[in-house]
Amino acid sequence: MRALLVCLALLFSGCLAALPDNDDLPVEKACLISAGQAVPITVEVARTPAERSRGLMDRERLAPNAGMLFVYNNQRRADHGFWMYRTLIPLDIAYLDRDGTIGAIRPMVPCPSDQGRDCPTYEAGVPFYRALEMNLGYFESQGIGVGDRLSLNASDCR
Repeated sequence: MRALLVCLALLFSGCLAALPDNDDLPVEKACLISAGQAVPITVEVARTPAERSRGLMDRERLAPNAGMLFVYNNQRRADHGFWMYRTLIPLDIAYLDRDGTIGAIRPMVPCPSDQGRDCPTYEAGVPFYRALEMNLGYFESQGIGVGDRLSLNASDCR
């Protein structure tokens, strides 16, 4: 029995090792822009399928003005969405068009299930090219909403 437990532990750790480590993602200064203000943020940028798949899984916290930006080469359909499998932090997700304009914002809560298939999907409801995850309530607390935009040009926050 002990040998079986050791084998399972090694197998499980090997599966985790196969997931990309998103601590090495590029970090960029960005700016959320509304009619009345510009809010500086820092984003980790996930561009590859493996980076996007890993996302913010297993993280216990996210800095107050930090988030993760998911970038796609091709437009995603409105029924495409994100899930919170193995994500421990309650998040907001903003779905952005090619120009960075916010088309929809959805709150997302951690999924307690150990099976991904049991976790809900938070569909965009609009076609999108990028998605920005921030701490739950961040967009509302900063007065950022649908129609506002994300700029990856940090100088837009001056």
